[in-house]
Amino acid sequence: MPALNHTHAQRLTLASGLTLSLRHEPRLKRCAAFLRVHAGSHDVPAAWPGLAHFLEHLLFLGTERFAADDNLMAYVQRYGGQINARTSERHTDFFFELPPAAFEGGLERLCDMLAHPRMNLDDQLREREVLHAEFIAWAREPSAQRQLNLLQPLNPAHPLRAFHAGNRYSLPIPRPAFQQALRDFYQQFYQASNISLSLVGPVPQDTLRALAERYTDQWATGPTCAQARPPALMPRHETAYQQLTGQCLNLMFPFEQLPEASDAALEFLCHWINADKPGGLIAHLRDQHLCNSLNADVLYQFNGQALLHLEFSAPNDIAHNAAQLCETFYDWLAFFNAQQDWSSLRSEFRRLQQRQQDVSDALQLARRDTEQREPGLSDQAVDALKALLQHMLPATQPSARHAWQLPAPNPFLAAPTEPANAGLIRGQTSAHRGLRTFAQDRLRSRRDGSSAMSFSAELPALDGEATVYLRWRLAATPASSLLPVLEERLRPLQHDARQAGVELSFSAAGNDWLLKVHGVHTPLPALLEHALRALSAPAADTFSPPPAAPLMPIRQLLKRLPDASQQTSQSIISDVAQCWASARWDGLAVGLPAATQPLISAVLSKAPGTPDASLPTLEHPAQRRWITEACDSSEHALLVFCPAPTGDLETEAAWRLLAHLAQTPFYQQLRVEQQLGYAVFSGLRPLNGQIGLLFGVQSPHASCAEIFEHIRTFLADLPARITALDETSFIQARAALAQQFSPESLSASQASELLWQAKLGGHPSDYLKALYAALISLDQRTTLKAAQHIVQPDCAWLCVATQSATETFFLGKS
Repeated sequence: MPALNHTHAQRLTLASGLTLSLRHEPRLKRCAAFLRVHAGSHDVPAAWPGLAHFLEHLLFLGTERFAADDNLMAYVQRYGGQINARTSERHTDFFFELPPAAFEGGLERLCDMLAHPRMNLDDQLREREVLHAEFIAWAREPSAQRQLNLLQPLNPAHPLRAFHAGNRYSLPIPRPAFQQALRDFYQQFYQASNISLSLVGPVPQDTLRALAERYTDQWATGPTCAQARPPALMPRHETAYQQLTGQCLNLMFPFEQLPEASDAALEFLCHWINADKPGGLIAHLRDQHLCNSLNADVLYQFNGQALLHLEFSAPNDIAHNAAQLCETFYDWLAFFNAQQDWSSLRSEFRRLQQRQQDVSDALQLARRDTEQREPGLSDQAVDALKALLQHMLPATQPSARHAWQLPAPNPFLAAPTEPANAGLIRGQTSAHRGLRTFAQDRLRSRRDGSSAMSFSAELPALDGEATVYLRWRLAATPASSLLPVLEERLRPLQHDARQAGVELSFSAAGNDWLLKVHGVHTPLPALLEHALRALSAPAADTFSPPPAAPLMPIRQLLKRLPDASQQTSQSIISDVAQCWASARWDGLAVGLPAATQPLISAVLSKAPGTPDASLPTLEHPAQRRWITEACDSSEHALLVFCPAPTGDLETEAAWRLLAHLAQTPFYQQLRVEQQLGYAVFSGLRPLNGQIGLLFGVQSPHASCAEIFEHIRTFLADLPARITALDETSFIQARAALAQQFSPESLSASQASELLWQAKLGGHPSDYLKALYAALISLDQRTTLKAAQHIVQPDCAWLCVATQSATETFFLGKS
């Protein structure tokens, strides 16, 4: 676990007026930049809704200096980073993350695109169609309609009630008045004094500052532009309102003229409303069968205003429980309000935030630095919280009806501080007493339980983080109804684990179940033990999962893809106990300190099923297949997975380089030039140990047959793209890709996932070193051969689509 002497962000204001935040974090493997322009969709003239979002899109189209094939997006993709942007009500964010060696080039491009945007009319017309496709997809999302309905009681004059998405009709590109408004908005807000920039990484703060000063000096300067204060949220200054929508009860609390530090107070309040602990609010509501989930979040906050949203969800119509839900919530709120400054909860909240900072990546830290959030709840925030609660509580409160409890401390959050006691396993303290008896009783049989768990020595303990994978191979395909039951058993534990800096997930693919635990290594043994107990507990589950919210088509296809890639048995098991009885398991642990490995081994002696260190690698279908997945949407989506023909490392290196070379031109060709839709992506994807190229498109107007032809045409041109590369370009691309797999570039999470997929694919334990060597020695001829194989009929393409297969696909034409 990282040391508790945390570095702090250095904040300063440059001569240009730019607000700059710098953080040197030695444990990180990457650098991040998070840039916030203090202007968003609510700051544009009312005549041109969507203008702020449209400008955000235009900035990514490249500049005179960095054209489309070398702009920020292409550059970040080239070096295996991540990038995105977001237009909110009152700010617009641009952010990326890159390896340190490539970070300067990314910052140079980010600053250049803000200083010299392309305003070419042809570019604007093309990008407006992309924005229009986004608008259509957004408008068809049920969640968007729910959000609009939720805001209807607000003041009609408030910008939250207005249309801001932007589409073909709200952005009249050729009109001079619109072009003038676009230039005015850019010149008014996109200047240094109106921008906050946060830089984070393992490089010294002086280096980060020098980079910021070097590349931001081209930005326009001028006085800070004040954002207009909005009118009141409610037309008659009501303190709350509610809405019923079938299975949901929504409670809305608008606030005006909030005191200082209210943002921290609201974050603290939402956290404890959402706390799923015995004796708490949601646990009681669930026990009384009033609802099965509750979520509190802040929908809007700006200039002293805020809108707090509480959503209660039930499997069935919630209307008949609405009155009792409200009464119970206000009863809990009165109990919470009666606490004396929440001292124990404040301590717990600060520990939680500190742990989150311990495990945050560069981008997460940069975002938090931009928002200037300090950990904990200050005395000023306590005063703000008291004011918030007084605003929320009704004038007349009935007498308490339930004996509420403050949430118990998270047992996985506190670091052990006591010395080891006699009778405890080496490495344990009395804080581990829940694990002690269980582990000691089974130390002698540890070898039997751990024989199927591989402890990777490929990488040392990585920055205090570790990962444990546990896979069960079932004798038959489990019924689809079993996974939600097991996920529900793990839900309370996942809540505590996440707060303690550990992600715990349980998933299914074909005949396999997979438990993954990743994060700070200290609580891993105890978390793994609790997870195994929950999964294998003999209980008559009566849980009925609520209907899942519909996903956008492309996300629904991605969820289906792992199952579609496997050949499953024809028989179905519909009982959890039968699944465990016939299961065989193996696993992999990465990044665990030597002292922790015996604790994991002891826990595994209680794992359900039979350990089996020789589970066979999965066999994948060798023929082309098209899987149709019905989606409740008028848009169509298609995934095309092109698997590598063999699993050897030379082939894998070639396919990884193909994916690397195809990513930018695929996006440019299908999204920017052909405007198929806004959801367009490609990359290398491992599926249950098999690697392949994955291409995905969702389109508001093209059929799956049309999308498939565009992808097929792109794939047919891949050999020509490889042939057209000169030797220098090929070597540069190969080196950029290989660098992403060097030990100094891989995070703990990335390295663990690569090693797990290598195990599934039957590779030896030194996979990472061997892959790096294969990439460095890869030649252009082998890469061309891979590109030529993809378009051959014997390449076993897997398509998952919202419509039936095309004749071209079945014929395997290229």
